[in-house]
Amino acid sequence: MSYNIIESGKPKGCKSHGGCSSGGCNRLNTFDWLGDLPVADKESSCNVIEVSFSQGSRKDFFRNSILLPLEKGELVTVEGVSGFDLGEVSLTGEIVRLQMKKRGVKEENPEMKKVLRRSNDRDIDVWKQNKGREREALVRSRAISRQLKLEMKISQVEMQADGRKATFYYIADGRVDFRELIKVYASEFHVKVEMRQIGARQEAAKVGGIGSCGRELCCSTWLTDFKSVTTTVARYQNLSINQTKLSGQCGRLKCCLNYELDTYLDALQHFPDNCDMIQVSKGTASLIKKDIFKNLMWYILPDSNKQYPLTIERVRKIKSLNQQGVIPDELEAVDLSSSKPKEVEHEFVDVVGHISLRSLEKADKKRKQKGQQQHSQGKRGDQNQQRPQQKQHPNQSQKGQQHSQQPKRNDQNQQRPPRQSGR
Repeated sequence: MSYNIIESGKPKGCKSHGGCSSGGCNRLNTFDWLGDLPVADKESSCNVIEVSFSQGSRKDFFRNSILLPLEKGELVTVEGVSGFDLGEVSLTGEIVRLQMKKRGVKEENPEMKKVLRRSNDRDIDVWKQNKGREREALVRSRAISRQLKLEMKISQVEMQADGRKATFYYIADGRVDFRELIKVYASEFHVKVEMRQIGARQEAAKVGGIGSCGRELCCSTWLTDFKSVTTTVARYQNLSINQTKLSGQCGRLKCCLNYELDTYLDALQHFPDNCDMIQVSKGTASLIKKDIFKNLMWYILPDSNKQYPLTIERVRKIKSLNQQGVIPDELEAVDLSSSKPKEVEHEFVDVVGHISLRSLEKADKKRKQKGQQQHSQGKRGDQNQQRPQQKQHPNQSQKGQQHSQQPKRNDQNQQRPPRQSGR
């Protein structure tokens, strides 16, 4: 039964359960490009495996003397200092021999430690319990070093799986006398103490983080060989010496400054040497920068802030004339504005023909007039509704009707002719 170091079942990164080289599942992964090749002779196959500890921050080689069929990502129990340790299998097979050759480790080394067994439940429980002590030990160890007034910084504490040994990684500018410190650590944590000094770059590799490029730090994902980086590297690439921009999270110059250095050095071989100062009639021109992409050299004249770009051929010609004692009149700078492609302004072309807008204007006027009329009618209706209506008593209305009907009857009586009596 194999155990995977990813407990939640949902690995990070590319979700390949530690089998990728993207750095998401395990730091400083190595792609096994020999894993798919068949082995001709199994007896001569490599019996050494590479095991990573603390998520790839430390790796070591162990001999698989019991010939366990191990795969990448499995947890194995290996020999430790007066006990056992637990780590993750990072490489197996023939690719391990290439890694050993790269690090200068011999396969026949008799002092190489061995693989004891696959990690069982008990080993994993003890390992998790002791790994949980690392955070508390780091805080306490820093406090003790400050009490002893030692000029050092405890960067990381790594506990062995069985809890019998602890490795303290520290950073210091000079030599530190930590003999008294070891005694205090041993009595405080009840473990065998080992002190290891690391640099600022190694600390950044252990801590990890995101660089200014937006990607994970190279030192914590794939970079293992730290080469020295100086300010001359930035000068070759015509970079401004800005400490905040050229420094990484470790406080040192960025390792990526060395990546393109060889390309710049090859390109700079075509530029003439000893041409920092050239003589013209206006004075001595000083070189300020070189543009290797356009093969131009930029000069500046005294008492002037204007920069003059010159071709390599022109600089060589002026230098040869100066050596002959001839001073040219002008620098003959390159006109960079003429070399830029001019943007063509497209003229207006009537592809539709003449369009009359009078019909649209008339319709718009009618629409506005209709809207104004509706608006004015709405205002009048509101004013009529706001007028108060006089209420009449119902009896008064009936009386008024009776009075209005009486004169009509009188008028009818007056219009009738008088009756004549025949008697």
